[in-house]
Amino acid sequence: MRHFWKKSLGVAATALLLGTTALSAKTLVYCSEGSPENFTPALNTTGTSLDAARPVYSQLVQFERGSTNVIPDLAEKWDVSADGKEILFHLRKGVKFHSGVGGFTPTRDFNADDVLFSFNRQWMPDHPYAKVSGGKYDYFNDMDMPTLLDKIEKVDDLTVKMTLKEPNAPIMANLAMDFATIHSAEYAAFLDKAGKKEQLDQVPVGTGPFQFVTYQKDAVLRFKAFDKYYAGKAKIDDLVYAITPDPTARLAKLRAGECHVAVSPRPADLAEIGKDPALDLKSQPGLNIAYLAFNTQKKPFDDKKVRQAISMGIDQAAIIKDVYLGAGQAAKNLMPPTIWGYNDKVEGYKFDPAKAAAMLKEAGVTGPLDVDLWWMPVQRPYNPNAKKIAEMMQADLAKLGLNAKLVSYEWGEYRKRLQNGEHMLGQLGWTGDNGDPDNFFFLLGCAAARPGGQNLAKWCNKDFDDRMIKARASFDVKERTKLYEEMQVIQHEEAPVFTIAHSVVYEPTRKEVVDWKISPLGRHEFYGVDLK
Repeated sequence: MRHFWKKSLGVAATALLLGTTALSAKTLVYCSEGSPENFTPALNTTGTSLDAARPVYSQLVQFERGSTNVIPDLAEKWDVSADGKEILFHLRKGVKFHSGVGGFTPTRDFNADDVLFSFNRQWMPDHPYAKVSGGKYDYFNDMDMPTLLDKIEKVDDLTVKMTLKEPNAPIMANLAMDFATIHSAEYAAFLDKAGKKEQLDQVPVGTGPFQFVTYQKDAVLRFKAFDKYYAGKAKIDDLVYAITPDPTARLAKLRAGECHVAVSPRPADLAEIGKDPALDLKSQPGLNIAYLAFNTQKKPFDDKKVRQAISMGIDQAAIIKDVYLGAGQAAKNLMPPTIWGYNDKVEGYKFDPAKAAAMLKEAGVTGPLDVDLWWMPVQRPYNPNAKKIAEMMQADLAKLGLNAKLVSYEWGEYRKRLQNGEHMLGQLGWTGDNGDPDNFFFLLGCAAARPGGQNLAKWCNKDFDDRMIKARASFDVKERTKLYEEMQVIQHEEAPVFTIAHSVVYEPTRKEVVDWKISPLGRHEFYGVDLK
């Protein structure tokens, strides 16, 4: 009787979310943790915004659901030249764009013009959409795509040639990432003519398995299955994101049947979830890292001795024990041990407050010194409670004579300010986008150290950067592994970030959810999922 009541409540809640009484359709409700900034992945770097846009769009290539394998998407096949510099993409014929969204009805199928529009917007400063919606393409720039690309050309309607200035081993995996999403050039022209360019990023039109219906900030996001999707209509009819920032509220909704999948459960709730007969608790080691970035452009953090000292003065083991509750492991490198190229010979900084205090004194840092310490306002699988971590760090720093003022902002503002370098010490983290080591190391690359870039340490080291660039140009896994191992030694010695933890990712679903797969890349993907 108890479970029947829960299920009935879930149906009623779903009906309210959809604004309909027609309950015959299959509706999957996902309890997400926050509101997207917009619906153009090229403009975003957070999982919240990328997850919200992903149902609508396709890329040239994609990751097979639940893995890091690159498979065809809008390009049904591709040819790579012998020197690795030219990639010829053969585009899929007859792919339809969504119709009726934002007042737009397409007059043609997807073609090469859409590919050129989507990449050139990020690449060409004079592109008509380059500066729309702020015009910040952090992924594209931080991964040094402007330096790598030579030309992108339309051979014919169904063929695109991409020419690189040098071979690039991770390129195909990179092109499966969300920043390489393909938009409709025709929709963009339609909006330009109507004087509504910003609508491209707020009312999305794509070729993906779900069509955008409506979005109410901080409340609900609705999609419907696109019946003309090239790979076949989705198994579910409607997809609803119930935006629920509080993890306790997400769990309550999941248990009540008001949502079918929830993101980022609290470690303290895992045992309870595992005992609930109505729920499945899925888990796997995450391709992730939580870290504290030292802003190396601000004194005294421009001195590596200071950074090393603080790395010794923070009780990492206590954080793992009290915050991750067994769902995390201490990190000593930026990349997790689940990716090839990991250097296990690197020894993590051992907690030694006395030595840390002595090193700070040697570096000329005598307390009391006022610093700021920023904490994330959202939960992430790699960091379940950033505020608690900040408070523990604050107590450790106080023992070293550093008075840390805790700082936080709304999530979008927080990231913007961090990327602009306003912080002294700032918490963030990363979940790998493609399973390649390069996807972690670019976070400390010189290209990403620019104002607004994702290198929050604003650290640029030539030895580190040269090895990263050399590794990208090599297709020899042994050579790349050696370079990455050397980069981890440099990173440890220079300590631009204090690596906190790699976590296990847990995703609870209701039992009626069929074929849910945890993505090693931190994605939440609904095409292929069904409901009993």
